[in-house]
Amino acid sequence: MNDTGKAGGAGSAGDGGGLLPRRRLGTQGLEVGAIGLGTMGMTMAYGAGGDEEGGIATIRRAWELGVTLFDTAELYNTEDGSNERLLGRAVRDFRDEVVIATKFGFDLRDPEQYGVALDSRPAHIREVAENSLRHLGTDHIDVLYQHRVDPDVPIEDVAGTVGELIAEGKVRFFGLSEAGPEIIRRAHAVHPVSVLQTEYSLFERAVEADVLPVLRELGIGFVPYSPLGRGFLTGDWKPAAEYPADDMRSWDDRWQPGNYERNAAAVRELAALAEGRGITVTQLALAWLLAQGEDVVPIPGTRSARRVAENVAAGSVGLTGQDLSRIQEILPRGAAGSRYPEAMMPSW
Repeated sequence: MNDTGKAGGAGSAGDGGGLLPRRRLGTQGLEVGAIGLGTMGMTMAYGAGGDEEGGIATIRRAWELGVTLFDTAELYNTEDGSNERLLGRAVRDFRDEVVIATKFGFDLRDPEQYGVALDSRPAHIREVAENSLRHLGTDHIDVLYQHRVDPDVPIEDVAGTVGELIAEGKVRFFGLSEAGPEIIRRAHAVHPVSVLQTEYSLFERAVEADVLPVLRELGIGFVPYSPLGRGFLTGDWKPAAEYPADDMRSWDDRWQPGNYERNAAAVRELAALAEGRGITVTQLALAWLLAQGEDVVPIPGTRSARRVAENVAAGSVGLTGQDLSRIQEILPRGAAGSRYPEAMMPSW
């Protein structure tokens, strides 16, 4: 059970209270609030509806409630630096009190290969890092992740380049995203990896068998992205055909006929359990992740200040052994459907 388990219950949704516990990630000194904020959806992937001022207000509200880890990436810059600029502007007044994480690793020159073509050559890493520093309006990046493993560039070269950026004071901590055990070990042997980011939630459990044991052996923290199953675990969902084409849920396998019905049924069962505890299904899902270990800090994404408060309140939820057993009964192996199309699926 995690440190939040001592609370025994949760406040009402929307009552974060600013009492978010803190957690350590890795052994190099990285410490953050137990729940972070992912900013991808503020500029891409979940359809229209986001706006810069609304995103800034959401980020600032998150900080007021105790969130200190804010996650962005070069990939999320749908226009020149759009996502990173938004985050940099939002935290400008309290920059030294938060941890900014961003990522490199894609070749974004071809629109038709956006999010697919990879590039982790050392020169490109440096180019992306300099651009991120400029977009964020800061003199250092707290966590610099390799967004996806590039099979054409030895991970030793990647780790060495990020290590050089750390020595130069431009980066503080090295992270990997969607890397498997062998890559993690090889990178860590060159420069300490502080944190790994990979999809993990009640819906997606693949890391449990091989990845989490390696992280704990090496003392590496874990940041689950999509901790709410890309929105399915918020209890607010509809079939794929009802989402616009620019919303990834329109093509996500979990929303397709057959899978959708099975997943919706599971979430209804989770919602009934959550209701019995006086919490939301969102808070139940985040509390489950926090209960997986002291080294876990999920980064749910949202455009809504109200949702941020609901997410933060999950830090005060203490799940019982009975709760955890019931959750396992409902979703013993995760969701129905693949988390990515085959072309986008990371290979460990």
